[in-house]
Amino acid sequence: MPVSLSDIVASLPSDEAWGPPTTTNSLVDGVPYAPYSKSDKLGRMADWTTEGKDREGRGGGRHYNRNYKDQQVYGAGTSSLFAVQVAEDESSFSVVDNTRASTKTRGFGRGGATFIRGRGRGGRDQRGGRGTFQRVGARGAQQNTYYDNRGGRGGRGGRRFGGWKDYDKPQRNRDSSVNIKPDWQMLEEIDFNRLAKLNLETSTGEDIDSYGFLYYYDRSYDKPPVKNTERKLNVVDRAAYNVTTSQDPIIHELAEKDEATIFATDNILSMLMCAPRSVYSWDMVITRSGNKIFLDKRDGSSLDMVSVNENAADAPLEASEGNKDQINFPGALALEATFINHNFVNQTVIESENSKFEMQHENPFYNPSEETEALASKAYKYRRFDLSLEKDEDPLHLIVRTELDAVVKNNISGEDQFLVVKALNEFDHKAQGSGGALDWRTKLTSQRGAVVATEMKNNSCKLARWTVQSILARADVMKLGFVSRTTPKSNDRHVILGVVGYDPRKFAEQMNLNLNNGWGIVRTIIDMIRAMNKDGKYVLVKDPNKNLLRLYEVPAGTFEEEDEGPAVGGEEVGEDGGE
Repeated sequence: MPVSLSDIVASLPSDEAWGPPTTTNSLVDGVPYAPYSKSDKLGRMADWTTEGKDREGRGGGRHYNRNYKDQQVYGAGTSSLFAVQVAEDESSFSVVDNTRASTKTRGFGRGGATFIRGRGRGGRDQRGGRGTFQRVGARGAQQNTYYDNRGGRGGRGGRRFGGWKDYDKPQRNRDSSVNIKPDWQMLEEIDFNRLAKLNLETSTGEDIDSYGFLYYYDRSYDKPPVKNTERKLNVVDRAAYNVTTSQDPIIHELAEKDEATIFATDNILSMLMCAPRSVYSWDMVITRSGNKIFLDKRDGSSLDMVSVNENAADAPLEASEGNKDQINFPGALALEATFINHNFVNQTVIESENSKFEMQHENPFYNPSEETEALASKAYKYRRFDLSLEKDEDPLHLIVRTELDAVVKNNISGEDQFLVVKALNEFDHKAQGSGGALDWRTKLTSQRGAVVATEMKNNSCKLARWTVQSILARADVMKLGFVSRTTPKSNDRHVILGVVGYDPRKFAEQMNLNLNNGWGIVRTIIDMIRAMNKDGKYVLVKDPNKNLLRLYEVPAGTFEEEDEGPAVGGEEVGEDGGE
């Protein structure tokens, strides 16, 4: 029987909803069910073959299954529908966590370590032992980001990780070379990083005048010593002078003639030019008078002393730092080195009145009527350098008093060549503070390059100053003597093991010494003094424990009480030596 349209409309529900009727019953034939979405990931309902994330693995550490991140429980989002409350204890069960755990961990195996000690080859990305801070000389050594390798093949002999071998030692607290008084006003702090970026090109300089005389160098010292024989270092008392700038009568004459604006000695100027290499504290006095600037040193200043192993990684210790060997204190070693240099220069020349090189004028500091000792071989050359810049309205010149120690005939041309003679000294290659030096007695002849390279590392500042002084004086050769103690426990008897000559300019290249950087430092300090626009006295001090310089303005009468002792004109260097 056909159904009419009115019957169909009458059978429709009275509400507005369409579709099957809604119900709150969650059971289908008595079995609960959960809503299912197509975005849900089907997994295992239960996996009794793997351990939970919160269980302890072997060795007491947490264990992570590498496939755990792919495991997900079906219906986890609506698990409350399946929560069955039971009365029994559930402490033996654990809830499965469906959060993803990262499997990237820091391995402590070969090639992937951040901190590693021991032996082995380099990592996969570090073939050949290359690392961030690799130390030269270790072939195929294991290298990591914070690894200090001192070993040989295969990483043997590796020291502590974390940088230098003394990374865990307390910071040394050295004393300042001068007592900073409360009335001193600090004007500027200059970090060594700033100094290292300076650069100023200048000419080789011109000679103004020369004084003194030179003896000829004894070439027999260049020959290697005969086996089983040693040449002793003798005490040679000669009058030598180390006069500061403002007490030099020749510099006063040149200043009155307006020959230059800045005046200094090579001893003072070399320290300023090599300031970034210095470790120990030092100071210099800068005086401005009108438009003239004088770079001076105090009496008894550390600039007159020759340091020993200043740049070594494990420099000699003070008594307060636990060093019980009194003759190996830094101060005692410096006094010993100064004494050696004074006598070494006088011993290596042939004193003959008939054959000596006379300069234009006599020694300006020597008075024969008052001195009882003979005059040492020494020549003073006053040389002028141009430090002007293009923006300067007036030229800026510097006059420096340079020193020469001896003269020698050239083997080929027969011309006279000027020498600067210095001496390196060995105290005990096994003692603390030796800086890993080789035994000179056995290695100087066969491994001279290694000995010199070690000295360049341990005495970088001292050798750089000597090289700068030689270049400032336009010396043709710099002679370096190697002097050692007769016995390591006695610091008053020494032997000469050999002498080596170097071209100062080539030696500077080997040391990576840039003179243009040194001139830039000098010009920077001078510009700071000129910017004051007034006369005054200033003190430039190297911080004893930090790599920076401090410039102080001091009262006009500072240090004058201390200067009343020595007579004006210079101080005689006797057995205490002089640089």
